[in-house]
Amino acid sequence: MSRRHLAMLLALAGIWGASFLFIKVGVRDFEPATLVFLRVLLAALTLLPIVLLTTGLGGLRASWLQLGIMGALNSALPFWLLTFGETRLDSGLAAVIQAAAPIFTVLIAVRYDPSQRVTGARLVGVLVGFAGVALLVGAQRGGDLVAALAVAACAACYAMGALYGGRRLAHMPPVEMSFGAMIAATVLSAPAGLLQLPGDTPGWKPVASIVLLGVVGTGLAYILYFGLILGAGASKAILVTYLVPALALVYGAVFLDEAVTAVAIGGLVLILLGVALGTGTLGRRRA
Repeated sequence: MSRRHLAMLLALAGIWGASFLFIKVGVRDFEPATLVFLRVLLAALTLLPIVLLTTGLGGLRASWLQLGIMGALNSALPFWLLTFGETRLDSGLAAVIQAAAPIFTVLIAVRYDPSQRVTGARLVGVLVGFAGVALLVGAQRGGDLVAALAVAACAACYAMGALYGGRRLAHMPPVEMSFGAMIAATVLSAPAGLLQLPGDTPGWKPVASIVLLGVVGTGLAYILYFGLILGAGASKAILVTYLVPALALVYGAVFLDEAVTAVAIGGLVLILLGVALGTGTLGRRRA
């Protein structure tokens, strides 16, 4: 992975690490379906002027079916699963569980996209990173099994979406792919989202959280994410899910006064080592 792609990976992890906090605040006054609808709608509106000024909308019509599938796999469905999960789980625990996405990517790539198979030191990195995730999961208390399974299913959707986008939409610029996927996700999530709009005026914190989640955490972040998929490959781009729980712990400690234990620090070390091996960064520096 080049320095440019590594910088993109770190920036994306920082944005998505905070997104779990925004979701947790947003579900105080909004149903999961409504939060998801507003999130992808704001993301699409954020991306629209960027698309018009750069690539234009010409390529969307020819790839509408692929973008529809991408919008479902990588946005509408996993966003709802994750948001539902956070109605019953702590944001940090949800971040940890969804870090299983690279493992699902490895398993699915065996049959779907052999070019994205992870072997050798990179496979060791995936396993080491997962060990860190398992350590952090073991340090958590409480939670709900159904919600945890929903977040795990979210991770599987992310893996399928990353592999599908890298294979079927590699011809599209990242910003155009992001916009097309957000439009598809908006259409798919609109019926349930509009039906469950809050009856009372929501508080400013949930509203502000959804705005930040849609504009920054989804619209701008997905340009980085799809750029990583097309530039570095799905199996490397999906490793952002290893960094996200680490940063979510930092955000929790700084903004929510959550304790950082020795187990959490040990899990962080394993996750960062796994990312270094999985992206090839550690091996390249040795060379």
